[in-house]
Amino acid sequence: MPFTLYLLALAVFAQGTSEFMLSGLVPDIAHDLGVSVPAAGSLTSAFAVGMVVGAPLMAVLALRRSRRATLFGFLAVFLAAHVVGALTTRYDVLLATRVVAALANAGFLAVALATAASLVAPDAKGRATSVLLGGTTLACVAGVPGGALLGQLMGWRAAFWAVALLCVPALVAVARSVPPGPAGGATGDVRAELRALRSSRLLVVLVLGALVNAATFCTFTYLASVATDVTGIAAAWVPALLALFGLGSFAGVSLAGRWSDARPLPVLAGGGAALCAGWVLFAYAAQSVPVTLALAFVQGALSFAVGSTLIARALYAASGAPTLAGGCATAALNVGAALGPWAGGLVIDGGLGLRAVMAVSAGLVALALALGGARALTLVRA
Repeated sequence: MPFTLYLLALAVFAQGTSEFMLSGLVPDIAHDLGVSVPAAGSLTSAFAVGMVVGAPLMAVLALRRSRRATLFGFLAVFLAAHVVGALTTRYDVLLATRVVAALANAGFLAVALATAASLVAPDAKGRATSVLLGGTTLACVAGVPGGALLGQLMGWRAAFWAVALLCVPALVAVARSVPPGPAGGATGDVRAELRALRSSRLLVVLVLGALVNAATFCTFTYLASVATDVTGIAAAWVPALLALFGLGSFAGVSLAGRWSDARPLPVLAGGGAALCAGWVLFAYAAQSVPVTLALAFVQGALSFAVGSTLIARALYAASGAPTLAGGCATAALNVGAALGPWAGGLVIDGGLGLRAVMAVSAGLVALALALGGARALTLVRA
């Protein structure tokens, strides 16, 4: 794999850290800015909305620009948003910076996916995608716990400064290593790329990606509560459990990169079936510490193996629209990331208990398997 891919993954690591670390900083932000905890929590929702809306919109804006200039510009805006966020004493300004950062993140990831695919052989898009998404999984393992710890020791602003500093070497790397030219060989013709998106195969892949990611975040969002209230794990060990999930996700992305190009159907069908069974087992055996620890790793691995393979299939399915395909894939994943916690919250509020969250995850994956099974032959055609 070209070294440039690993440099892009560094930027994705910084952005992933920013997206997920806020959950551990909400109480401090609320206290410091004099707002309620739900108001501080809405900063996460603002970022998610920005990602969903921004991915296709920023991808369209990037079509007529060189990939080097576009990636550099998005990353520079992302860095500046965190500097402003670290300095501000106003909640409304901080909220605005989260939206701006999300738009820049969405645009960067869309163009980075197209760029990664253009830097490798036509049949190696899965491996390229796995390298890029490895930055997100490493953010779960190291970036998010590190940001939360830094926030506890030095305040939430220090975590924002840390993300900004992480972007500096990535900026230099983009300026020096990313080749010029339109992202993914795009011609800059918006209508041509939009026409290339008119593919039922692509639509199926995007829907499956949203469902699988919804299942992942449905349980991951409430994993800490499951661990403490159902499994009986001490709160002090919850960060280690979350890191275990992150390690599994990194392993899953790495393994999928080896297999998803040549054997996508076994990864999607076999991995999806195992993922569904794992959520069912988790729902029934969550009271067991060994089972919870094992499934945190296994389900993380399976979720991201299947998810990253679906992103690669989206790039294959819309090879004539590499930039917009990356933007649509990014939007679909974030739709799932928003819907999953909402669905989990519904069953909890309905009095069904925390175990029902894993049952919802199993149902979402089962639905994805049913939809994908009907189009399996279409999905594996590049």
